[in-house]
Amino acid sequence: MLKKIISGGQTGAEQAALDAAIKYSFSHGGWIQKGRKTEDGILPYEYKLKELKSGAHPNYTEKNVINSDGTLVISREKLLGGSVLPRRLAKKYNRQFLHINLDETPAFIAASKINNWIVEYDIEILNVAGSRASKDPKIYEIVKYIIEGIILLSLVNARSGSMITDYSKEEYLDKLPVPPKTADEAVNRLIEDLDLRDKVKIANMNLDELVNIHSALHVYFKNAFGLWSGNKELLADCASISIEPIYNEDDASVVILGVLWQKLQETHTLKVVK
Repeated sequence: MLKKIISGGQTGAEQAALDAAIKYSFSHGGWIQKGRKTEDGILPYEYKLKELKSGAHPNYTEKNVINSDGTLVISREKLLGGSVLPRRLAKKYNRQFLHINLDETPAFIAASKINNWIVEYDIEILNVAGSRASKDPKIYEIVKYIIEGIILLSLVNARSGSMITDYSKEEYLDKLPVPPKTADEAVNRLIEDLDLRDKVKIANMNLDELVNIHSALHVYFKNAFGLWSGNKELLADCASISIEPIYNEDDASVVILGVLWQKLQETHTLKVVK
């Protein structure tokens, strides 16, 4: 039974896998390169990845292969360039490996195929890699859709050969955690997951700077708090406490970020000692 999704946190397939896990409150993690650098900048610390202490060997790809039962690579082409590395490392460390070529396997049946592989090889920790956003701008949404399907099949303990459509919406919903209904509840959950360094860093930033710099946080909030799927209670609560109108989940995520900042300002602001 699948228990955890890990990746290196890079743009495209790797971030899609993490966001799918976060959306369903599924355990996630992995190793990321020193500095938490991605093509879009620094990966927010809300993503529970461990940072390498140096850029020297082993790299984050190798660490993630070693610390998983199997590595899944999703791309729209045959394995080329850097995409070959996970397969070579999986063979070196005797880990399972599966490549999904979206040119050959349609996305709507990929989840079932991957679930069969997970069940057959008893994979509990799944490492996900694949194309970056710069090479394939559409890969994020496709991989997120596929990984969501894998997680849902895992939640209902789907047997090998099962399809997403074999189970009812109610069966899936019954296994999912209840999303927060208020901004305050959402922020309290988030604060529990943040370490001290992150709390201090957020508390001592300018709010406008925080909103503008951490665009990836908005994606995190929308996944973690069910805003993508239309969390009406949370949207309504954000609207009730916001000065500005709330038109969509992006507006709501800004409100949540503001509540988080205000709470941490009260408890984690650095004070000048005279």
